[in-house]
Amino acid sequence: MTTLQSINSQSPSHNATHSSPSVVDYHLDFSRFKQHLVDVTLSFTAEQDAPTLWLPAWIPGSYLMREFARNITAVHYQLADQDEGYRAGKLSKNEWQLTEVKAGDTLQVTYEVYCYDLSVRTAYVDQTRLYGNFTSLALAVEGLDQSPVSVTLSVPQDFYELNNTDKKVKIACGLKPTYIHSDNVHYYHLQAENYHELIDYPFEIAPQDEFDFIVQDSKHNTIAHRFYISGKHSANLGRLQQDVKQICQTFVSWLGDAPFGGKDYDGYTFMTYASGNDYGGLEHINSTSLVTPRSDLPTAAEANEPSDSYQRFLGLCSHEYFHAWWVKTVRPDVMMNVDLRREAYTPLLWVFEGFTSYIDDFMLQASGVVSAKSYLKLLQGQINRYTQTHGRALQSVAESSYDAWIKLYRADENTGNAGISYYNKGALVALCLDLTLMQQSAGKYRLFDVVKAFYQLAKEQGEAGNRIRIGMDNDNLESVIGQFMDKAVWQDFKAKYVDGVEELPIYELLEANGIKITEDSKDNTQAWGMSFSESSEGLQVTKVLRDSVASEAGISAKDVIVAIDGIKATKKQLQSVAESNLESVTCHAFRRDELMSFEVRNQTQSGVGANPSLEKVTLSLNESGFEEWLQPGFVN
Repeated sequence: MTTLQSINSQSPSHNATHSSPSVVDYHLDFSRFKQHLVDVTLSFTAEQDAPTLWLPAWIPGSYLMREFARNITAVHYQLADQDEGYRAGKLSKNEWQLTEVKAGDTLQVTYEVYCYDLSVRTAYVDQTRLYGNFTSLALAVEGLDQSPVSVTLSVPQDFYELNNTDKKVKIACGLKPTYIHSDNVHYYHLQAENYHELIDYPFEIAPQDEFDFIVQDSKHNTIAHRFYISGKHSANLGRLQQDVKQICQTFVSWLGDAPFGGKDYDGYTFMTYASGNDYGGLEHINSTSLVTPRSDLPTAAEANEPSDSYQRFLGLCSHEYFHAWWVKTVRPDVMMNVDLRREAYTPLLWVFEGFTSYIDDFMLQASGVVSAKSYLKLLQGQINRYTQTHGRALQSVAESSYDAWIKLYRADENTGNAGISYYNKGALVALCLDLTLMQQSAGKYRLFDVVKAFYQLAKEQGEAGNRIRIGMDNDNLESVIGQFMDKAVWQDFKAKYVDGVEELPIYELLEANGIKITEDSKDNTQAWGMSFSESSEGLQVTKVLRDSVASEAGISAKDVIVAIDGIKATKKQLQSVAESNLESVTCHAFRRDELMSFEVRNQTQSGVGANPSLEKVTLSLNESGFEEWLQPGFVN
C-alpha cells in the first residue's frame, strides 16, 4: 500500500528548482465528485501562535471580487498530538484563525469546497470532469505563502470507470505531475515553489483528446506545446493543430523566444472545455484555460478560410497565448506582489487587454491562418462596437481600467451609455498607436517593437533564471515608447485618446494605409435608437441609446413593446413606422406587469439627431498600400 505520506515525499521530475521539501501540503480528495464536493486536508507546522488562513477573493486576469470563499463550508483543525478537534474562527469573509495553535505545532486543517461553476475562474467537479483553480480550492497560510508547496489530487477508481470511453482520462496542467495508482485510487502529485506560483496552475482531470506540437525560437531551440480538449465535440484535431501551431510560431518568431521555454517550464499547455454556449479564457504562467462552444471548433469540412465561429476560437487561443508575454511577464506594476484579498487598481488595463485585443486578431492574418479580408471583418466589428457605444464620450480608457472592478464584469442596460470597455477601445487605441508609430517613423517602427522592447527589459531586469517579470507604470511606458517616437507626440496622443475622450482618428489612419471605408445602412434591429429581440409576446427592449428617439419617449430597457400605432408590435411594423413620415405614433408596452403608453415622435419632430453612433462601416482593401501595415517584418 502506498501511503499519502510517501506520495508527498516524492519530488516532481520536471524542474530542479521545485525540488525543495514542501512546507505546506494539500491533499484534495475527489471521492464525493457526484455531489460536486472536494474534501481538502491542509498540513503544516505553525510558525506563529494562532495562525491565520485566507483565500483569494479574486483571480489574476479577471478583475472582479469573485468571493471564492462562499463555496467553503466550516473549517476544522486538529493538532498532531491531540485527538480533540477544533472549529476555526472567522475573521472576515475569507479569513479564518486557528486560536488553539501555538508556534511549532504540527496540524491538519480540513474543509470541503463546493465546485459547480463552468467558468475558467473557479472549480467544477462532477461525473465527467474534475477541474480547479487553486484560488478556489487551497487556503493559504499567513506567513507561509512564500514557502514550498505540494499538492496531492486523489481520484477514486469509480470516476475512471464512469468515464470508460474511447477517450482516456488524462490530467492537463502546466505542472508535470507524478502519478501513482494504488488501492483503487489514482494519485497525482504536484509541487510548486510557493502558494502564489501554485495558483497559476489550474488542472483538469477528464476524458480528453490531446495533441502536441513544437515551435522554434530564434536560436532554434524547441518549445513543447500540448493541447487538451474535454467535453463532447467532434473537432477536426488535425486542422486545429495546424492552425494553432502556425499562430504560436508567429508569436515566438516575433518575440524571439518564450517566457515558458527553457529549464524552468515544461512548455505550454492549452486546456479547453467544449460546451454548448459557454465562452471564455484565462491566462496562466505557462498555460491557458479555455471554455468554448463546441460549434466554434473546426469541423471535418472546415474550409481553407476558417468560418466566423472557428475564427472566434482561434482568436481566443491567440489572445490568451500572448498573455504569457503580455500580462504574466510584462505586467502592471501593481500586479507584481499583489494581495488577492483586495482590489489592485491600475490605469493600464487598456495597455494589457487592449494591446492584446488588437494583436490577437492581427496575428491570425500575420500567421496566414486567416486572410487579410477576414481580418478586416474582425477589425470592423471592433470599430462598430466602439462607434455604437455612447459612453466613449464620457469615460476615458484609463478610467475604464480603474473601473474594471465595478463595471466591466457587471454590464447592465446602461453600460454602453455610461462607459467604454478597455478591451474594445483599448484595441482601437493600440491600432491607432501602431499606425501613428509607422507614420512618425516612416514605417521603421511598430507597436510590435514597443512590446518586444518591454519583453527584453523583463529578461534584462527581471528575476534570475527564466522566471522573468517586470512591472509597467506610466513612466516606463512613456520611456519605452519614447525610444520609437517623439515623446511630445506620445504625450499628446495619450492626453487625447487615453486620458481624454476625443474621438479616435481610426478612419484617417486606416485610409492612409490603403483601407477603404464604406458606410453601411443603419441596423434595422435598432430603429428608434434601441436594440431589441422579437418574440411572440412582442419586442423585448434590451438597450436604449441615450438621447435617442426611444429614450425621449420614455421607453426603457426591459420593456416589452406589444403594439405600435395600434398594430401588433413586430420588427417589420417598427421598421415601417420608423421610416414613415408620421409626426408621432402611440406605442404600448409592458413594464414589468404594468401596461404603459408612449408617444414616439420621429427624429425631425423630436429634435433628436440621427443617432450617428448607430451607423456602421465596412472595411475593404484598396488595390495596394496596405501591405506595409498588414505584413510586419517578422513574418516570412
